[in-house]
Amino acid sequence: MTKLQETYKNEIVSELMKKFQYKSIMQVPKLEKVVINMGVSDVRENAKALESAMRDLQIITGQRPVATKAKKSIAGFKIREGMQIGCKVTLRSDKMYDFITKLFNVALPRVRDFKGLSPNSFDGRGNYTMGVKEQLIFPEIEYDKIDKIRGMDIIFVTTAQTDEEAKELLRLLGMPFSK
Repeated sequence: MTKLQETYKNEIVSELMKKFQYKSIMQVPKLEKVVINMGVSDVRENAKALESAMRDLQIITGQRPVATKAKKSIAGFKIREGMQIGCKVTLRSDKMYDFITKLFNVALPRVRDFKGLSPNSFDGRGNYTMGVKEQLIFPEIEYDKIDKIRGMDIIFVTTAQTDEEAKELLRLLGMPFSK
């Protein structure tokens, strides 16, 4: 059990119970999973681009990514239905907590002119989505070994009923929101 998980079980749960006046500990929202998605737009011209993106994502998360396929054909983007156009990883339990600790404490502070994450990126159901412009902010990625700078979407899925509950949960877990 990681340090963040122990903190969640003790301090965060009690603080959330006080703030939102939950009657039962089962009402307290928790982080369910973290999904990291990386779209690879240059896969049409370069077949090795997807392999490179998958390798980078595996190094960052410590888990093998799954290739994502196009749901429908889009002629303007030269994409056919079923074509592999990206990759994703779903993290749960220990790997999830390890990843968010690394993201909040190591990767995000390495972003130039970082002033905090937008508190407006909630979807109305307690889930938070953020984007990262380049994979170089993670310390495992070596600059010389990447072929192209790629961004990624990181989605935090919680059991919270409202955005306010989810925001408080993520703030207590250490997410650096801007003021």
